[in-house]
Amino acid sequence: MKATQALHEAGQSLWLDNITRTLLDEGTLAKYIAELSVTGLTSNPTIFEKAITGGDTYDEQVHSFHGSDMTDEQVFFEAAIADLQRAADLFGEIHTRTDNLDGFVSLEVSPELAYDTDATVAQAKELHAKVDRSNVFIKIPGTPEGLPAISAAIHAGIPVNVTLLFNSAHALAAADAYYTGLERRVADGLSPNIQSVASLFMSRWDVAVADQVPANLKDKLGLAIGGRAYRDYRDLLASERVQALMNEGARPQRLLWASTGTKDPEASDTLYISGLAAPYTVNTMPEGTLLDFGDHGPTPVVVMDPDGGDCEEVLSEFEAAGVDLDALAAKLQSDGASSFVNSWTTLIEAIKTKRSDLAGA
Repeated sequence: MKATQALHEAGQSLWLDNITRTLLDEGTLAKYIAELSVTGLTSNPTIFEKAITGGDTYDEQVHSFHGSDMTDEQVFFEAAIADLQRAADLFGEIHTRTDNLDGFVSLEVSPELAYDTDATVAQAKELHAKVDRSNVFIKIPGTPEGLPAISAAIHAGIPVNVTLLFNSAHALAAADAYYTGLERRVADGLSPNIQSVASLFMSRWDVAVADQVPANLKDKLGLAIGGRAYRDYRDLLASERVQALMNEGARPQRLLWASTGTKDPEASDTLYISGLAAPYTVNTMPEGTLLDFGDHGPTPVVVMDPDGGDCEEVLSEFEAAGVDLDALAAKLQSDGASSFVNSWTTLIEAIKTKRSDLAGA
């Protein structure tokens, strides 16, 4: 049995953190679904920027908007939605079989709206309607300004992938926003069966402290942060609030492990896959990490301790080494938002250049 299948059978959903038109055209995504137990897909501005600028695959569609009054951002969304609709259709059977729990794809609102609640909600509604698939998550950053937008989007019946979360406090705030939206639906006599995931970014923790801590703590912070978050997540699942919503027909928000590609060449290339195996969670993997785990991931899979294992002891060691965990979480979230804006700017500029070059040709 491949490690990917073993991980799936342990109760975790394996998603691909990538999308390109080539993956779709050449049948690669369909192969991953069939052979590597992939049951969903995520995207972000950086992924699309690399896909669209990496060749001429999108040129024909971009050129088709020549002479239109569409903005470069609108042209991008047309291209992205075309890809995600095809991917969503590939996951359609999984979505149906799991009674709408799994088989999702994700499309992010403009990162430039990360601190604008009203504009985020408006664009989330517009994009969800345009994709026109039940198995699409709209990604909304879990910044303080994004939290009210998450509640509003859930209340409006839009499935949400809460992105840019870095620690347990971020994940719990995202969960509160989600459950607030569901409670509003229940109060209005609407079904609370609207899905959500909370995406916790893992590898960036270890990158951030790599040059600041002793060798014995190298590559241990991300998994310790994950252990605490998983413990708190399990406690929340057992809470009266969540149980009451489940009694109304809701499903709990799932924790999603993101940024799970290993950045340290000396560490295991499946560090954040093996170390974050847990039922009723998702791990969205870069393509290379997915292939590595399928090739030589460990079997049987050992799932995480629901009590967090030794996470508190390890986190105490980092604090003793001078790492301010709360301050670092805030910095990682702020830096992540800025990074997505930079990728977005590059992406939109690339669309503009392509439109100009193709028009000239």
